[in-house]
Amino acid sequence: MNRRRKISIALAIIVIITTGCIWYMVSAQQKEVKVFTATLAFPGSELEADNYMEDKIAELTGARAEVTWLNGQNPSDLVNSMIVSGEYPDFIQGSDATKELLDAGAFIPLEDYLDDYPNLKNYMTDEQWESYRKDDGHIYFMPSYGVIRGHDTKVMKSGEAFWIQKRVLEWAGYPKLQTIDDYFDLICDYQKEHPKTDGEDTIGFEILCDDWRYFCLENPPMFLAGYPNDGCAIIDRKTQTAKVYDTIPEAKQYYKKLSSMYEKGVIDPETFMLSYDQYIEKIKQGNVLGMVDQYWEIQSAQNSLYANGKEEYTYVPFPITASEDIKPDYNCTEYNLQTGEGIGISTSCQDVEGALQFLNDLLSDEVMKLRYWGEEGRDYEVGENGVFYRTKEQRDNWGNDDYLRQNSCTYGYFPTYEGMLPDGINTVLPGEQPGEYYASLSAYDKKVLDAYGYQTWSDFLGEEREGDPWYPIYPSAEDWGTDTEYGKAKEDMKLLKKEWLPKLIMTSPDEFDAAWDHYVDMYNSRINVKAYEKQLDIEIQNRMKNRIK
Repeated sequence: MNRRRKISIALAIIVIITTGCIWYMVSAQQKEVKVFTATLAFPGSELEADNYMEDKIAELTGARAEVTWLNGQNPSDLVNSMIVSGEYPDFIQGSDATKELLDAGAFIPLEDYLDDYPNLKNYMTDEQWESYRKDDGHIYFMPSYGVIRGHDTKVMKSGEAFWIQKRVLEWAGYPKLQTIDDYFDLICDYQKEHPKTDGEDTIGFEILCDDWRYFCLENPPMFLAGYPNDGCAIIDRKTQTAKVYDTIPEAKQYYKKLSSMYEKGVIDPETFMLSYDQYIEKIKQGNVLGMVDQYWEIQSAQNSLYANGKEEYTYVPFPITASEDIKPDYNCTEYNLQTGEGIGISTSCQDVEGALQFLNDLLSDEVMKLRYWGEEGRDYEVGENGVFYRTKEQRDNWGNDDYLRQNSCTYGYFPTYEGMLPDGINTVLPGEQPGEYYASLSAYDKKVLDAYGYQTWSDFLGEEREGDPWYPIYPSAEDWGTDTEYGKAKEDMKLLKKEWLPKLIMTSPDEFDAAWDHYVDMYNSRINVKAYEKQLDIEIQNRMKNRIK
């Protein structure tokens, strides 16, 4: 055998051995991928087999989760079936039935593990982790949503605002609206010039009063006075004390204005009799020019208007105040998380450390990008200054359900955060990247935003600020019983406002001042305001102490 042939044979053997080693290594890596089980008590759908992004995440983390969702059940039915069997998946998010899981002892305590998993440890502040500690001293789960890094990047905030149709703004040359006079003067002028909308009477303003949703009627004075949505009071940031907003000067100013608008026919005469569904149906018709409400309440109507090609009838939020010298505070982010539910590890899990490592890895920078943006060069590009963007083809792919079923894996309801990625340049969610969101809009919506120099609808609400430790305070009052003085005061307040605020609005402007004075007299005589405010002050101080701890 000549020397050249010997070398060829040797090289062939090396190639075979190397190939075999690589195959063995790849196979070994594939076999090492851990598979965990998870049950999430929310509606959802299972991923397609061989989902590209799930496989990519598994390559990086060495693990994957097989997820089951609600299937024609409510959370309690699903959770109780697990409790009865005594067997649980590795991960559980119990939604509204989380307390039942806690009572059954279904979760393992997490607090002793956190220091070993830096992404989980840094998922929240120490104070936020502490808020998840239960009365027995243990932390059993972590939030599935609501954690914000950097700042809130939502393109349309879900909270409250004075809403007005885009066609009204377009007609008026895109004015800046700041005060209640600015807002209602524009609505009056437009309604006078356009008494009909698609053959129906144009309605200037609606007020939702149905059941607990009557906050649309009673809480605007809080915003008009320059306070955020603490819900049940305004709180002085310097003195850290609460005060009811029902009788402040801005309240009288607002309801007197509504009295004038009602007499002029700007307010729908049926408004105080509408159910929520009837209210939404009216908005869907496109002939309602404005309202005060939270976006999550009117979103279905907004979506319907878009779906029916009525973009000019959709709404823009404005942070209206009582006067120009009052700074609006509509864009305040909540400091407190939803601590009543979250995702935890069950007592049936045989690999707690591996499960925690998987959760830890899901929060890594690289995996977070895969979960929401996809793979660089395939699902998105990186432009100048590190800004992520998508080409038209990539954008179309991520709007295609078939593509998403095969190529998207967000691991929804597993630990995640909103806001900004660690680079401080890009948003977690592509749809909240200002450039990406703007590119997705119609020419009409771009024209409206361009007129105001904005890229998102949230920009209309002004500068964002982080809420104070007590913000929002209203959850503290939700479980007040009428067997306490402050709880009875809360109930008396609700009943009086539901009865009298509509009466005030329907009162002739000439008689309003006398009617208002009578309302204030009844308010002060029937309601133990001091007990109510004192209890809120206690709640404020409790939250301040917890933050210091």
